[in-house]
Amino acid sequence: MLKFYNTLTRTKEDFRPLNGNTVTMYSCGPTVYNYAHIGNLRTYIFMDLIRRTLKYEGYKLKGVMNITDVGHLMADSDDGEDKMAVASREQNKTPWEIAEQYTKVFFEDLAKLNISKPEIIAKATEHIPEMIDYVKSLEEGGVSYETSDGIYFDISKFPRYGCLSRANIEEQLAGARVEVNDEKRHPADFALWKKADPLHIMQWDSPWGKGYPGWHIECSAMSRKYLGECFDIHSGGVDHIPIHHENEIAQNEVLTGKQSVRFWMHGEFMLVNNGKMSKSLGNTYTIADLEKKGYDPLDFRFFCLNTHYRKKLNFTFEGLDAAKTSRERLTQALIQHKASSAATDKAVIDKLRGEFRRAIEDDINVPLALGILFTAIKEPKSKDIYELALEFDKIFGLSFDKIKASETVKEEAVEIPEEIASLVKARAEAKAAKNYALADEIRAEIAKKGYNVLDTRDGVKVTPVK
Repeated sequence: MLKFYNTLTRTKEDFRPLNGNTVTMYSCGPTVYNYAHIGNLRTYIFMDLIRRTLKYEGYKLKGVMNITDVGHLMADSDDGEDKMAVASREQNKTPWEIAEQYTKVFFEDLAKLNISKPEIIAKATEHIPEMIDYVKSLEEGGVSYETSDGIYFDISKFPRYGCLSRANIEEQLAGARVEVNDEKRHPADFALWKKADPLHIMQWDSPWGKGYPGWHIECSAMSRKYLGECFDIHSGGVDHIPIHHENEIAQNEVLTGKQSVRFWMHGEFMLVNNGKMSKSLGNTYTIADLEKKGYDPLDFRFFCLNTHYRKKLNFTFEGLDAAKTSRERLTQALIQHKASSAATDKAVIDKLRGEFRRAIEDDINVPLALGILFTAIKEPKSKDIYELALEFDKIFGLSFDKIKASETVKEEAVEIPEEIASLVKARAEAKAAKNYALADEIRAEIAKKGYNVLDTRDGVKVTPVK
């Protein structure tokens, strides 16, 4: 029986769709004001694993993912400027140009990572009428109020506010800074609609004058349009729990009186060298950055698969190197199995398949499932093992179907210039001194000069960029 961990109840629960054999699922998508970094993309790999698991279990999917191209302010608590407006000013482009540029790259990254797109992609700017109608309904229900700068949700009208994060709102806010907006009845009240300054670059007509939607109302309006008042799964990152998803619940349930989402599922943070990943710290990386360093995007996907989605994942290039090496060895083993004409006893195959299914059905335990695959490839060479790996790959998404039986590992002697050899030595010394920042700088310098550096169990491997 398939079990998922539900953030709302803090327990693993048996999963069954609300209606028939089709699963309805909403996934928080990107705010397209900049490139998605690998921390963001881990969340979409998690989304993809949910979708693959459901399909593996025989369910049909009706999935929705939003593209936020207006309304997400610099602070999730409705402070600061719209991220799209800030990016527009800094990059000297219109918000529409910025949204188009980064949306395109985002979907290119998903394709490189073998992440399937949900069935419906919903852009915020294409659903303004639905958002206005939603705010009007909340207003008519007496759960909102108007200030000089917008329409706000009154959290006192929803006694269960905090049910997802389990935060005591009053204790959480005790001693907090004085709100910039002193017209709010409660510091945690949030914007449903913002009134726009005449110079604001994105605004629409509304019953409250020209303005733009609050970030939280966007997901509520679009999920209701495509999935109805109640749906099965809502996915996203853990950073959305205390504000964004809490606010979605309040909006949805105060309006309908129903539990809007059956399962809330959240992926944990990615760290960098055991620290926070942040653009301000300069330690965020994109898929393009990894490709420039000689990694295949599927090396990153494989790296993510080795840690359960509910655990923090610490990114280091040493860890990514290990994942790259492990994936290469896995691929070579599968090539040998694919080329074999021998068979494996059916009882062995059935045992491995059963263990794999139990791992996946236990809250998508992909690290355990990977261990079962590595156990399988230790069996005597057999086409049956390769066929079983293809079945497992419906979850992993590592493109086992694209490997060719004719492929072989070619170890060619490479003459390394003295300059590169010196840099490799300097990098090793930096790593020995635990100066990982310097080691990464030297690696980048080596890459600029046309060589890749790979740390393996057998030592450092240096190859020319092809």
